[in-house]
Parts: sequence; structure tokens; C-alpha cells
Amino acid sequence: MKLTTALAAGDTGQTGKPTAKETAGLLQGESLKENTCDHDIMTSANYQTLKTSIDTSSLASGSNWCSPSGAQPMNSDENWGDGIALIDESTDRSVLENKTSNLQCLMHLFKGNIGPGILAMPLALKHAGLWVGFAGILVIGVIATHCSLVLVRCGDILSKRTGSKHLGYAEVTEACLKTGPFALQKFARGARHGVNGLILCTQFGLCCIYIVFIATNVRQVITTYLPNDVDVRVYEVVVVATLLPYALLRNLRLLAPFSSAANPCRFDSRPAFTGISGLPLYLGTAFFTFEGIILILPIKNSMKNPESLGGWTGLLNLAMVAITCLFAAMGFSGYLCFGDDTLGSITLNLPNDDWLYVSVRVMFSFVVFVSYGVQFYVPIKIIWPSLRRDCNLSGSKTYGEYLLRIFFVFVTAAFALLVPHLDLLIALTGAFSSSCLALIFPVTIEMLTILAEPGRPSMVVLAKDVLIVFVGLIACVTGTYAALRDIVNTF
Repeated sequence: MKLTTALAAGDTGQTGKPTAKETAGLLQGESLKENTCDHDIMTSANYQTLKTSIDTSSLASGSNWCSPSGAQPMNSDENWGDGIALIDESTDRSVLENKTSNLQCLMHLFKGNIGPGILAMPLALKHAGLWVGFAGILVIGVIATHCSLVLVRCGDILSKRTGSKHLGYAEVTEACLKTGPFALQKFARGARHGVNGLILCTQFGLCCIYIVFIATNVRQVITTYLPNDVDVRVYEVVVVATLLPYALLRNLRLLAPFSSAANPCRFDSRPAFTGISGLPLYLGTAFFTFEGIILILPIKNSMKNPESLGGWTGLLNLAMVAITCLFAAMGFSGYLCFGDDTLGSITLNLPNDDWLYVSVRVMFSFVVFVSYGVQFYVPIKIIWPSLRRDCNLSGSKTYGEYLLRIFFVFVTAAFALLVPHLDLLIALTGAFSSSCLALIFPVTIEMLTILAEPGRPSMVVLAKDVLIVFVGLIACVTGTYAALRDIVNTF
């Protein structure tokens, strides 16, 4: 079976070369509406019946494909750019050439996981203690990597069941319920919206954190040369005013410059463990840094060789090992250096009397400023297609999207003004949404997926999944409570 992939298009009725608009959409990372059938995704019973009877060659056709029992490619219209359709071999070869290489995929994995969260790792160790926090980051990294691999593996299985070549995080969640136990199938669409909701919370949380990060660092730079007592909220208003026109840009490139530094200190000057009371905030801060799991499936869908992503020696393991070690090293060295004086971002602890340290703050502020638009792009791509369809706004596509972008800029600004505390925003976002997306949902998807497979499921795998869900729930509940409690106490 020879297949090529192209961006999901509407009902074009042709399998020839893509139009210039479709090719441009592929280069810009956008997706057009995918072909759909009038039926639903096949249930587990239908899947088992048809599993051995459907000829895979039927998937190669350029027309809409529907199985006798109603199996269909999943509609990615509500997703944010990873919808893929199967088309004929005659498609223009430039489509394949625009797929990402293994090296590009590795860079995307680094850029998707390394952000301002790494600068908060010293604060995480402040909550837990030097050695307990350091070991905890390594353990969380191992679990997060395992969950990422689980999500990729389940995505492959569910793609075969549904007849859809590529699925996003939300579609995988929906498909595992649709093809899983009968009693849970009615929750499939709600689970999809739930995952999208958590992704929105994560991305909007990041945008709020970015506003506070930029305002706090810029304020520290300015007060070094022009001493004043202006509240950080004033700087946030200025930051939002400069971000507003930038947020109206509809096509963006991810920029991820990175820099870090560390200074030696005595190991015995920091506590190995600070107590149980600090663990909830530690877990929330640590999980925040591993929120890049939402990008795993889109990255895989864009690869020339997606089989290189998984496995013991795959790109995902390679990237996550390096990222986890980087997080642990940053947290260890930062807390070792600054101890109990560690602030929400390690850049805030840098001296104010040297131009080099000042330039580091300015550089990070600029990088985060640029990244705001990229993080903002994701929720708009989730919300706007559904809003336009449900509210019949097809005639005002451009102006409607601009108004939506302006509205959500003000929403993120309102949260940033309400809680101008970088450490608490990071802990809240990490505990509430990142713990669910990085831990709870992937292993839950695995349990539901293997229950629909023929044969008896492995009790070891199920026990492992239940344990990870338990850990994730503890982190989510206790971390969210601790962050909200501290936010209330600041007023």
C-alpha cells in the first residue's frame, strides 16, 4: 500500500496535485477541514468484527471512506493543526518534502518542552529540598517520558481502529472511549472537550505566566537604573499593550533561544528535605515543566519517519532524557546557589550591578515576548473553528478571529493582574492541567485501549497505570489546593 500524506482538505473531489493554497497551508502549519462521513467512529464491537475483514487498500483511496458499520476518519476540525488526510500517490512530491526530518523533530521536542518553566526549577527544589527535589525531578521525568511513549503507542493503535491516519491528543482520547467499553462510549465527545479544555487552561496559563515574567524582569532592569516604587501591575499593563498587536498575527514561527548559567556552592548549606508541606507546590512546579506532551502527537504527525519517534533508542527518549537532565541540573545548581532567597524565576536572583546579568534578563524577556504569540496560537486554533461554525460566522472570518484574539489577550491580562505572582501561577497551572495531561490521561487512554484489544489485558500494565493515575490525582488535588490557598493568602 503506497500512501502519501497531505493537509486535510475539504471535499475537493480530486486526488491530483494540491492547490497553491493547500501547499501554503501545509508550510504554515495550518489545516483545512478534513473529509468526513455521516457515521460515527466504530465501536469496540464493530471494531472486533471488522478487524480482520477490511482490506487496507481501501484506505488508499482519495475519496471519503466509510466502513459498513460506520467507521470513519476522525474529524480534526476542532483540533489545532494536525489533521491529515490520505490521498493518492499522484499528489505533488513537494508535500512529502515539507515533512520534518528526525533532526528537526528533535529540535521541536526541545523547543516544545523548554520554556520559562526551567527557570522555576530552583524554586521547585526550594519547596522540596536539595536532594529530594533533585531525585524527584528525575523520577517525574521518567514517568512523563513513559506517558509520552504510551500516548504515541495508543495513537498508533487507535489510528488503525478508526481508519484515520493521524490523530491529535483530543481525538485519541475520544477514540479510546468510542472503541472501548460500551458503558463509557457515551462519554467520548465529552472527554474530547475535556482534553481540549485542559489544553486551553495550560496555554492560557502560560500566556498569563509570560505576562508576569516579562513585567517582573523588565521592572527589575528598569529599577536598577531608574529607582522607583511603581507596582508590577503597571508594567503588566504596558506589556499587554505591546503584546496586543503582536497577538493579532495569525501565522507565527516558534522561537526558542536558550541560555543558562550556574555558580558553585557548598552542598551542605542546603537542606536535603524541607518537609511534606512543600511537596504540593513542588509537584505543581515540576509538572509545569513537562507540559510539552500536548505537542508529541502533532510532531509525530509531521515527521517523514514517524517510526523513529518511539522505542528505547527513539527520538522521544533521547530528547526527554536530555531535557530531564537539563531541568534537574538547572534546579540543583540554582537552589544550591541562592537557597531560601530563590525567587519565582532564577533570572530575578541575578545581580543588578553587571550589564551581563541585565542583558540576560532582557534577552529572556524578549524570547518570552516572542513566544507569547506562539502559545496564544494554539487555543485560538482550538476555539475559533468551532465558534465560527456554531455561531455561523463564516462571513466575518478575519474580523471575528481578530476580536476573539483581542478578547483573550484581555482575559490573560486580567488573570495576570489579579495574581502577579510568578511562582503561584506556575504551580497552579502545573498542578491543575499539566498533571492531568502529562500523567493521568495518557495511562487512562492506555487502560481503555488495551481493554478493547482481543485477549486478556496484562495485570501488570493495568496496575502500573492505576498507580500513575493515583500519583497524578494526588499531585493535581494537593497542588491545586496549595496554590489556590497561597493565592488567597496574598490578598
